[in-house]
Amino acid sequence: MPPRRRDRRSHRDPSPSPSRPSGPRASPSSPRLRLAFIVPPLLLLVLTVLHFTGLLSRSPPYPQTPGKTPLSVYDRGLVKRQVSAGEILAEHARVSENRSRRHFPNPVLAYVTPWNSKGYDMAKLFSMKLTHVSPVWYDLKSDRNKLSLEGQHNYDAGWVSELQNSGSLVVPRVVLEAFPGVVLLKKKSRDKTIELIVSECRDKGYDGVVLESWSRWAAYGVLDDPELRQLALQFVKQLGEALHSISSKSSTRNHLELIYVIPAPRMEGPNNQDFGPEDLLQLADSVGGFSLMTYDFSGPQNPGPSAPLKWIQYSLTTLLPAKGSASQVHSHMIFLGINFYGNDFLLSKGGGGGSITGRDFIHLLEKYKPSLQWDDKSSEHFFIYSDKGVRHAVFYPTLLSLSVRLDEAQDWGAGLSIWEIGQGLDYFFDVL
Repeated sequence: MPPRRRDRRSHRDPSPSPSRPSGPRASPSSPRLRLAFIVPPLLLLVLTVLHFTGLLSRSPPYPQTPGKTPLSVYDRGLVKRQVSAGEILAEHARVSENRSRRHFPNPVLAYVTPWNSKGYDMAKLFSMKLTHVSPVWYDLKSDRNKLSLEGQHNYDAGWVSELQNSGSLVVPRVVLEAFPGVVLLKKKSRDKTIELIVSECRDKGYDGVVLESWSRWAAYGVLDDPELRQLALQFVKQLGEALHSISSKSSTRNHLELIYVIPAPRMEGPNNQDFGPEDLLQLADSVGGFSLMTYDFSGPQNPGPSAPLKWIQYSLTTLLPAKGSASQVHSHMIFLGINFYGNDFLLSKGGGGGSITGRDFIHLLEKYKPSLQWDDKSSEHFFIYSDKGVRHAVFYPTLLSLSVRLDEAQDWGAGLSIWEIGQGLDYFFDVL
C-alpha cells in the first residue's frame, strides 16, 4: 500500500487463495503462446478497482501544520496499551519540536501520493527522518508495441530539490503496466523500457526508482511459467544494473538505485505467485532493496487487523535466514511495510467497508467516542461502533502498534517502507 487510490493491491486473506486465472494456453512450455491471449476484461476491471480502491475523506480537514511540543510521544507517555479516544484527539496533531531526532536508526522509505497532498508537506517537515521518499507518479504502459512512460506532469522540481538538499533520496515509483509479452519477450522493447526509466531519472535528477511489477506479472500468469519467471527476474536485474551504472546528482558517493516492490508470503504456504527467498537471492546483487508489502492481511470479507505481528514475523522468516549474523547479509535490504492507513469494516452479513485515513479516524473518534481495545494476538488496537444499526470494526495504527513493528524491524536489521505518510496522524512521525 488512501482517499482515492491506496494501491494496496488485493486484500490479504489468511485462508487459502484460489489460483488466479492466467488465460488459456496451448502448452505450458510455450510462453509466447501463453502471453498471446488478452487478460479477460473482468480481470482487468478487478485489477483497476483494486488499484484505485479507497474512500474519500468524510471529515473536515485538521490543521496541515502540526503543533510543536518540547517532548516526544515517548516522553509524554503516549506509547501504551491503554489509550483513550480523548487522548488521541488531544495529542495527535502535536509533535516533538526536534524533528531531526531519529528513534529508528535504519533506512525509512516513505511513499507520497498526488491524491493525498498532505504527504508532500509531511515529507518536507520530517525529511531528516526519511532516507528515501517515493512519490507515486509514474506508470509505464504499452499500446501494442508502443511503450510510454506516463506521469511526467506530476514532477515538482522545487519539492524534489528541497528533499534532496535535506538529505533524502527521491526515488519515484514506477508501475510496470505494460503487457509482459512486449517487455519480456522482445529485446528491443525490453531495452526501450529500461531506457525510458533511466532517462527520466537522469533528466529529472532522481536518485533511482521504486519498481512495482510483481503483482501485474502474477495476474498475467507470468510467474507460473519457469521460463517467463526467469525472464522477469532478468529484466529486474538488467534495470537495476543500468541504474547503478549512473551516478546520483544529489550525492557524489551514490549511484542510482532500484528498490523493488514485493508481496508478503502467504501464511498458508507458498505458491508460484509468491516472491520467495530464491528470487531475493537472484536479485540481491542488482537491486538496492525490497519494499515488502506487510499490510492488507484482512479485507471486507474477513475483517481483522491490517498487519498481525506474527504474519510480519512469518514473512521475514520465510524470506530471510534466522535472526543473527547470517540474516544480516540480506535483511538490511528489506524495507518492512508499515501502514499509515486503517480500515473500517462492516460486521453485518456479507461484510463490506474499506480503507480510512487519519482524518477519517479522527472523525470517528469525535463522533462515537469509542473504547479502544488492544489485541494481543495481532498487536494492534481496534474499536467497535454502531451506525444505523450496523456494527463496524475499525483497525487503525496507534503509537504502540507502530512502535512494536519498528522494534521488530530493528531486531532484524531491516528498514521501513510506509504506505503512505499523508494518511497518518502527525505524531506518528515521533516514533521514527
